[in-house]
Amino acid sequence: MSTAPEPAAEPAEPAAPSAPAARPGRETLHYAVRNPKLLIGFTVVVLLLLVGLVGPPLLDNADPNEYVGPQAAPPDGTYWMGTTTFGQDVYAQFVHGLRATFLVGVVGGAIAAVIAMLVGFLAGYRGGAVDEILNMLTNVVLVLPALAVLLIINAYLGVRSVPVQGLFIGLTSWPWAARAIRAQTFSLRTREFVDLARLSGSGTWRIIFREIAPNMSSYLFMMFILLFGGSVLIASSLDFIGLGPTEGVSLGLMLQSAQQWSALQLGMWWWFVPPGAGITAIVGALYVANVGLDEVFNPKLREA
Repeated sequence: MSTAPEPAAEPAEPAAPSAPAARPGRETLHYAVRNPKLLIGFTVVVLLLLVGLVGPPLLDNADPNEYVGPQAAPPDGTYWMGTTTFGQDVYAQFVHGLRATFLVGVVGGAIAAVIAMLVGFLAGYRGGAVDEILNMLTNVVLVLPALAVLLIINAYLGVRSVPVQGLFIGLTSWPWAARAIRAQTFSLRTREFVDLARLSGSGTWRIIFREIAPNMSSYLFMMFILLFGGSVLIASSLDFIGLGPTEGVSLGLMLQSAQQWSALQLGMWWWFVPPGAGITAIVGALYVANVGLDEVFNPKLREA
């Protein structure tokens, strides 16, 4: 039976930028539109995102869990992805599930990225006692069994929603990214343009966000993509074991329902294949796009 992928305990760290200087946008666009990995990855993600955004409003039934058809019907012209054991439309659940899956990825990835940037930039730029305190905090969160913490939190929450799930995933997923940003900031804080900004009287945060962060923009973007994919995997795992949102539907919840009601044993492949393929396509396409971005931003990896 197709199951939700195992959560990535620590997503692969994106490759460090080869040069801190900002690249001309035209040159980056030139290589981006010629990179097949980037084009294929982003095309798959955008298509699935459009299905998740446009699909639900076009459905006749607003509730994806409504009993609308015959029980356990295979795909046909009326029900494109068949129906569940209870007569629910699998296609309606799939398009609603795509929306929930993207939402938890955006919320979890954005929260983790913001915390990682604040901690990583401040620790890397200030150094000294500030670095030691923030590095200790990062190490404490890093060694915590994040999935076990999320299991406990979700088990004790009476009402769970997709944004709340994304919030807790973001709060536990930032340490590896913070350490990577800290290391990159260490290498940039002694550059001449940073010294010049410091001599001109600019404050810490102004130097960080006006001088250092723009030179790491490509690196930060790739980091967000990895955090996005990691949030999707963790959320799908929580959903599959029954600790997902208590309202609505997601791809992980579809897999959990299919497993709970023995869809594999009953030969109802149309119940578990679409959500499993959807999760795999989203995370796989993000990974392929990230590899393509690495080739675009790093001249050493560009094909001749």
